[in-house]
Amino acid sequence: MQTPMPIPVPVPVLRLPRGPDGFSRGFVPDGRRTLLRPKVPEVGGEGRIQDPPELQEQRARAALRERYLRSLLAMVGHPVSFTLHEGVHVTAQFGATDLDVANFYVSQLQTPIGVQAEALLRCSDIISYSFKL
Repeated sequence: MQTPMPIPVPVPVLRLPRGPDGFSRGFVPDGRRTLLRPKVPEVGGEGRIQDPPELQEQRARAALRERYLRSLLAMVGHPVSFTLHEGVHVTAQFGATDLDVANFYVSQLQTPIGVQAEALLRCSDIISYSFKL
């Protein structure tokens, strides 16, 4: 038995408008629809190129974020001291954090009341934390 031939599916075709010369299809390269070219950075003192202030701030924020995330990675498995609201000091073995860095997962949490085997500390409750490398 022969397999039936598949029915061809029509494919939509996009037709570009005629170009400015009347023969080509497309748009004029210097027309209003061309992509904007980025501005050339200004040259500062000593011939160095200065970035715009927005870009400098973005780079600074990116560097700070990277340092913070690296510090979280360095804390894994180390004892960490936390200072919470009301002046409460606790220590624990740091485990992990969630994607939004809203909670810290710790183990062997030593509180003034006693030791908790595992716990989640909300970052909104933490004033500061420190650890030794």
